[in-house]
Amino acid sequence: MKNTTKRILKSTSAFALLFAAVLSGTAQKGEFGIRVMPTFSSFSAQSSSGGTIKGEVTLGYGFGALLGFNFTDHVGVQVEGIYTSISQKYVENDQEHKVHLKYINIPLLLSLNTGKLNPINLNAVLGPQLGLSAGSSIDSSGSGDGTTSTTAVVSVKKGDIGFAYGAGLDFGLNPLNTLRLSIGFRGVYGLLDISDNSRTIENDSYYILDKTHVKTYAGYLGFSILF
Repeated sequence: MKNTTKRILKSTSAFALLFAAVLSGTAQKGEFGIRVMPTFSSFSAQSSSGGTIKGEVTLGYGFGALLGFNFTDHVGVQVEGIYTSISQKYVENDQEHKVHLKYINIPLLLSLNTGKLNPINLNAVLGPQLGLSAGSSIDSSGSGDGTTSTTAVVSVKKGDIGFAYGAGLDFGLNPLNTLRLSIGFRGVYGLLDISDNSRTIENDSYYILDKTHVKTYAGYLGFSILF
């Protein structure tokens, strides 16, 4: 019984020491940051006759936070929460339509770094992104040319899945390089058709989105801290 108790105590002590070593080894590998992301978007629309309309790229915005874990100085993972508002402008029959889409995006990214604690770190990220619709709307202006009296309607599904990718530079702002300034690029390619044409609309209305995939291109500026 005594030998069994000793073995249990030794095993418990060894596990405790190993757990403490893991904690001490990962104590400086966490990362938290905030970002702002001016965003350009691209998505197609359809005309009242069913044809495809090429939209005009407009500037949107995004902002959010990230939480990361670095396995080594060169490899890590990060999850982000980003609120994004994007829009696209279309003109049909002298009438202008501006479609607004809002999403809460949650990318889960693999991060590759030249040196996380270096004074200057070059990084690349890639991974899946889940998008949750936070609202959609359309603004129409102009009287049109009199050839049509139909009304454009925008309707999107509740979620989207995309592939996110990007690259950036981190600059150390303190002697230990644990306070970082980050600048970079982020692109997202939407994998799903976001248009939802299931609800009933009036006879003189039409869905302006049909078989629509969203692509976004953003720059970002942010600050993060390693802990």
